Amino acid sequence: MQEIFSSILGDQLGPFGPLIVIGTLGAVLILAALPALLKRKADPMERLRKQTQSKGGGRSPARLRQENSKSGAKLEKYSAFLEPQSEEEYSAAQLKMIQAGYRTKNAVRMFHFAQFALGLGALAIGLLLALLKSSQQEMTPKSLILTVLLPACIGYMAPKYWITRRIESRKEEITNGFPDALDLMLVCVEAGQSLDQAIIRVAKEIRSGFPALADEFEIVSFEIKAGKDKTVVLKDMAERCGVPDVASFVTVLIQSQQFGTSIADALRIYAAEMRDKRVMRAEEAANKLPTKMTLATMMLTVPPLLIILIGPSVYDIYVLLRETKF
Repeated sequence: MQEIFSSILGDQLGPFGPLIVIGTLGAVLILAALPALLKRKADPMERLRKQTQSKGGGRSPARLRQENSKSGAKLEKYSAFLEPQSEEEYSAAQLKMIQAGYRTKNAVRMFHFAQFALGLGALAIGLLLALLKSSQQEMTPKSLILTVLLPACIGYMAPKYWITRRIESRKEEITNGFPDALDLMLVCVEAGQSLDQAIIRVAKEIRSGFPALADEFEIVSFEIKAGKDKTVVLKDMAERCGVPDVASFVTVLIQSQQFGTSIADALRIYAAEMRDKRVMRAEEAANKLPTKMTLATMMLTVPPLLIILIGPSVYDIYVLLRETKF
């Protein structure tokens, strides 16, 4: 078998030529067979919906929503493969996507498709790199495995890293803008507006500076207008944000509503606490700065200073020893 492959390939791929060719053929066969394996029968309700839309004509709201999510609809037939089948896992994945700012119903499906597509694409790139390197020089099994699998791992983990960074940046934005939002809400409530009207006005005012927090307040206002219980709406907001300050604020509002206390007094006290916490976070960051700069200071300041102070003496000692030796 080795002689046959060597004669066919002309000894251009090195000793791992047969292994690389077999792996490439296997990957091509897997990519070719995936659509047939993942294809499922069309849903009768989906066919009925399409027939109804074709008969009715026009651009109905359902059709507009379908046009806005074409990419997710194309992947719907692969939902059994691209979405978690467990309800708890799907809820956790959906909450993570919402916290990252992706609220469409196809967000989880698109996330797993991005992982799958980038992983396979990076695997193909790794195989090409391995083919090029093995044709130029002999590769060890360890370097061959790293060349093929390392890009695939990076491609697979890139969407997860992106979502994690989005969640962290969004939480930081909400944390920074929440004290200002509370101050504005307190002004609106003391001016005679209700809490619902104050939330709508605050969402409009902070849109330019903190769009993530404005989106959360708008969702709260829309859900309250739709007739959803205010307690449930506020708890959902705390869960979507994932910020401890927002969760504490929601607890304060719920308790104020249950016990009949003044919302303005609760907002005034809690807004003062949020301002103090923001000052404490700024002081904490300022106190961490000297510690973080210590290593950079040692590496960038001490060596040049030693060269300036000790360099001439070292040079004089070198010249003296050289003259003494000769």
